[in-house]
Amino acid sequence: MELLAAAGLILPAALDIAPVLVPLAATGLVLLFAGALTMRLRRGERVTIAGDLVYLALALFLAWGRFGPESFTG
Repeated sequence: MELLAAAGLILPAALDIAPVLVPLAATGLVLLFAGALTMRLRRGERVTIAGDLVYLALALFLAWGRFGPESFTG
């Protein structure tokens, strides 16, 4: 699922085919990693959370940049 989301982040903008899919893919990644963080916390795997937090922050930044007030998708 993460590989498909990565393709959804790169291919629409690179090929200029429906670039509106990029922020949607980023939002999907935010939800995916929020779920991963929730599961890691519930299972007590606090040591391995750092990677998920980094990916969550990057996906949030990308979604905010594409949906935000100064969106550069135009």
